[in-house]
Amino acid sequence: MKDDSVKQRTYRREREFLSPYACRSEQSRGRLHEEEPCNMRTDFQRDRDRIIYSKAFLRLKNKTQVFFSPEGDHFRTRMTHTIDVSQIARSIARSLALNEDLAEAIALGHDLGHTPFGHAGERVLNSLASCGFSHNVQSLRVVDVLEKEGKGLNLTFEVRDGILNHKKSGHPATLEGKAVSLADRIAYVNHDIEDAIRAGLLREEELPENDVKVLGHSSRDRINRMITSIYENSAGKNDVKMGDAEAEALEHLRSFMFEKVYITPLSMKEEERAKRMLGAVYEYFYNNIEKLPPFYRSLTEKWPIEQVLCDYLSSMTDKFAVAVFNNLFVPRSWALTEKDIEELD
Repeated sequence: MKDDSVKQRTYRREREFLSPYACRSEQSRGRLHEEEPCNMRTDFQRDRDRIIYSKAFLRLKNKTQVFFSPEGDHFRTRMTHTIDVSQIARSIARSLALNEDLAEAIALGHDLGHTPFGHAGERVLNSLASCGFSHNVQSLRVVDVLEKEGKGLNLTFEVRDGILNHKKSGHPATLEGKAVSLADRIAYVNHDIEDAIRAGLLREEELPENDVKVLGHSSRDRINRMITSIYENSAGKNDVKMGDAEAEALEHLRSFMFEKVYITPLSMKEEERAKRMLGAVYEYFYNNIEKLPPFYRSLTEKWPIEQVLCDYLSSMTDKFAVAVFNNLFVPRSWALTEKDIEELD
């Protein structure tokens, strides 16, 4: 008798409709540790659900994307950036008949290891720890080691690989991973432009004329043009890539944003504040390991203290990092109580 479970129907649809270059769910290279499969969901669908319900994912809503504690409800956070990436990655995957479930799972997990205060926090931790710090490597550590009180999420190889290799310098093993890598760059460049204009740091007419001519004047037009370019240059091929003109324009816009928004006297002033604050917290716990929360203290039995401090500090939201700093270094009458700190955790 033919198995007609929900999962088997998904497998059949994938065999029938996905590109021959797509990663089919039933062909996954498996998990770090064997476990009983779900009767209804594929492994990639389970991975997506595990990420969504993880503590690290929930914390993304209170982590900076570009602007520290922006005034206004419509600036992006690390959470909304992640959702943006997921949507763009799914659009790319759908157009190329790739595995949308896999692309979505990678996209939702790609920034789980990001620090408070955006890339400024990442640069600070990288300078403090001799072991170095990179958010993509930390994101993999979150899903492998830190979630579920040290048990990890036990994700599939394909999702873990996509998370680790989502940066431009990475080399994902699947086309879905390549789609997420491109989606990440498309999302943050275009949506950071929107936020910078909203914040009054940029005017639309300041955007490079040649790049706007290639990609479009609005964020919607630019994203649509780039996704279309990926389809036109990748359909029916064992690759996911953008056309040369669009890729060059995107890289120019990215460089423009570094010059005008990411690395400016104003942003560097804020980064210096983040550096002093995170540096002080790092040094305090380095010299007072017994003051770490019990979970992180237990990690020092297996991992170097510098790695554990990166684990702890990168897990913090912006507000929690400020609260911990205040609790450690601001006179008690001004600081939050320990009960307040516990409620923020």
